[in-house]
Amino acid sequence: MLKKLFLGLFVLLLASALALYALSWRAEIEPIARPAPAAFSAQLVARGEVLAGIGNCAACHTVKGRAAFAGGRALATPFGDIYTTNITPDSDTGIGNWSAAAFQRAMREGVRRDGAHLFPVFPYTHFNLVADEDVSALYAYFMTRPPIHAEAVDNGVPFPLNVRALQAGWKMLFFDPQPLRPDPGKSPEWHRGRYLAEGLAHCAACHTPRNKLGAELAAAPYLGAPIDGWFAPALTAANPAPLPWTEAELSAYLRTGATALHGVAAGPMSDVVHQGLRLAPDADIHALAVYFADLSQAGQAAPNARAALQKAMARPVPASGQSAERGANLYLAACASCHSNSNGAPQLLRPELTLNSALTAPDPANLLRVIVHGVGRDEGLPGVMMPPFGAALSDRDIAELAAYLRRTRTDLPPWPELDADVAAARRQP
Repeated sequence: MLKKLFLGLFVLLLASALALYALSWRAEIEPIARPAPAAFSAQLVARGEVLAGIGNCAACHTVKGRAAFAGGRALATPFGDIYTTNITPDSDTGIGNWSAAAFQRAMREGVRRDGAHLFPVFPYTHFNLVADEDVSALYAYFMTRPPIHAEAVDNGVPFPLNVRALQAGWKMLFFDPQPLRPDPGKSPEWHRGRYLAEGLAHCAACHTPRNKLGAELAAAPYLGAPIDGWFAPALTAANPAPLPWTEAELSAYLRTGATALHGVAAGPMSDVVHQGLRLAPDADIHALAVYFADLSQAGQAAPNARAALQKAMARPVPASGQSAERGANLYLAACASCHSNSNGAPQLLRPELTLNSALTAPDPANLLRVIVHGVGRDEGLPGVMMPPFGAALSDRDIAELAAYLRRTRTDLPPWPELDADVAAARRQP
């Protein structure tokens, strides 16, 4: 009886393994000789450079201080660290022997040239929306980069999660390869913005919460999510910023990295603005602004903006020596000299904290990281910096300062675990 049970179990496991193999199998695409750079027109390569920026490819595929696109950067996931790959045209360790068809399959289906499934940390779930001509331009750009020999780093994902065949099942559950459907009620600019945002720019990959299997929550698009120790805020009407993210505000933020009414870009978003979108034409920046202003219903909130601004600017600032609250005194000592807009109007070079998106977010990570580590001259507004206060202030100081700002500069509930959040912000590089 026991023998039959083991035999039945073996047959079941074998059948399951064969079914998984059949489901996951993808043919290898034959390698090619690396194309000569002269095989691609200068115009196509230049277009690919702009598109690679919009896709922010360098941010993931480049380790700071090392060769561009040579991979090796660790991306932390709940399942372990996954190291990005070398996408330079090196024939041994990069994509030099990939044909255009192999490159397109990776973008469209998340499958490597050798037939292995890619982990969805590579956002093929968005890249499948990229038009053929744009994929071709990207291929031309990467195939004309300097080839860098850089061996792949083993991922830190444990067995059995590291079995790539299992990704076929993940795709069945969470990958929708359908193209975007046009909305007849929207403008060409809106459609262009949606195409960029949902496809190559893969904005939802950071700004949408994920389920326990690492897939974006289809029912909660752009509702905000933690990412790399930061918090990517909601890009919908759920964003609690006092003033709406209008087309003008979004355009200015994406072009320059700062606005007087919302604050400055820091962390990963700084890279998006100053590296990724640096070469993007103004028309594409504006198209993204049109799309996200519509998504956040900024037009509906605009009539109340003046009253919201007046309310924000009217919040009192404590006078020196008149408050016994430690948070208030820390604000006066460390923040007020730069952030108090005493003339009643927000100023670009003196960000008004009452309006700052980091202070109104449901997660304090952005505010705390900026207090601890500061903002460099090459981050928010180029040439303007905020010094780090991590060495001058203790964890308790920073927690009390953040709690004071949240309580006196917003009408939102307090952050519940500030002590732990400050400690986490300090551990981040």
